[in-house]
Amino acid sequence: MPLPLLVLLQAPAPLPSVPLPPGLDRVLRDYERAWQVKDASALADLFTEDGFVLALNRPPVRGRAAIKAAYASAGGPLSLRALAVQGEGRLAVILGAYATQPGGPDVGKFTLTLRRGPDDRWRIFSDMDNGNGPVHPAPAPPAPIP
Repeated sequence: MPLPLLVLLQAPAPLPSVPLPPGLDRVLRDYERAWQVKDASALADLFTEDGFVLALNRPPVRGRAAIKAAYASAGGPLSLRALAVQGEGRLAVILGAYATQPGGPDVGKFTLTLRRGPDDRWRIFSDMDNGNGPVHPAPAPPAPIP
């Protein structure tokens, strides 16, 4: 028996957050703060010298200077949370979700690949994100015939 359309359109329940080790959590909190105040220099400093930003519908950006330029007009309300984390040695991966306010509905998701430097500080090697909305807007319904 087919499910009613209403059931098919319901969004799945949000995935639970997972705790991060302090060094990795610091990266998320520093990213939030820098994004909220639109500080492109602070954002770029969170990346490795050869880091990447892989944003939806944009070419890849590589290197701190290019990341700083790409983020020059970026920023606003942001709350990040981890959905999963995996790491070994000096590499870690965070899969996460983002919202415009703490506890708000997720509006997108991200992956961060991080590398721990000789100073034991974690920095982002790659940041890939995309929104939870439709990729292409739905076409407008046809106008009613008079």
